[in-house]
Amino acid sequence: MIAAAEKRGAHRDAATSMQIQVGIITISDRASAGDYDDLGGPALRQVAQKIGWHVLAEAIVPDEIGQIQETIRSFARQGCGLILTTGGTGISPRDVTPEAIRAMMRVELPGFGEVMRAESMKITPNAILSRNLAAVVDQALVIALPGKPSGAVECLSFVQGAIRHGVALAQRMPTSC
Repeated sequence: MIAAAEKRGAHRDAATSMQIQVGIITISDRASAGDYDDLGGPALRQVAQKIGWHVLAEAIVPDEIGQIQETIRSFARQGCGLILTTGGTGISPRDVTPEAIRAMMRVELPGFGEVMRAESMKITPNAILSRNLAAVVDQALVIALPGKPSGAVECLSFVQGAIRHGVALAQRMPTSC
């Protein structure tokens, strides 16, 4: 009986103490073309580092499904257990981030998008137009955040409490549940 309890505790400790490796992808035609400075990626990097996560990879790509997918797969292969995207979650014709992720995901985690929208609705009624989501791709938790830096940081804060456990599950690490 004690051995089982110790084993569960060890699993919980492994998931709790793991260093989260993060990839950050800014998805924007204009930023990728150099028409304006990327502000979303650096804002997410700052928050990730403050939390204690290790930012392993960063990229700026245009709103092109193939390039988004290539970058997500590349970051997952590099060992990013958490991939944060910023941009492409609105309703303009070029906003294709959710479609890119859904076409390659193993499973969608609808609670993330639901919480991000519900909490954002307390800030702006336009949050209802956002298509934020989270999914497991390969062995990474991928979270699609708004392109506006403040919205990306706020949405990340709304779901931060579930990220460590989500990454552990995506990486098929033993957890307490």
